[in-house]
Amino acid sequence: MEQLAQQECTACTADSPRVTTAEIAQLSPQIPDWNIVEEEGESRLKRIYKFPDFLRALDFTNKVGEIAEKAGHHPALLTEWGKVTVSWWTHSIGGLHKNDFIMAAKTDEIASQVAEKK
Repeated sequence: MEQLAQQECTACTADSPRVTTAEIAQLSPQIPDWNIVEEEGESRLKRIYKFPDFLRALDFTNKVGEIAEKAGHHPALLTEWGKVTVSWWTHSIGGLHKNDFIMAAKTDEIASQVAEKK
């Protein structure tokens, strides 16, 4: 199976299918630090990233924003001193789509790159 971080998002509409339980089981091992949570009646992928200071947290937030804009798929981002909470879900279907797993994997790659900066 192609790595999630190397895949591209596909356009979603209100009738796009949500991921199935079997698909979640297949995709989740590639993003092991993410949790599936229920918020406002919708399943979402959520992860908290920790950083040593605000500037690195902000750098990470901006880089996630750049890939989100490029993909046309936007997360909820909460940037605080030393941490950023990221939530991915597909608004048009009110739940999880494969795109969310792809973007979560890309977000993990960004976090690795930002953590390596000194």
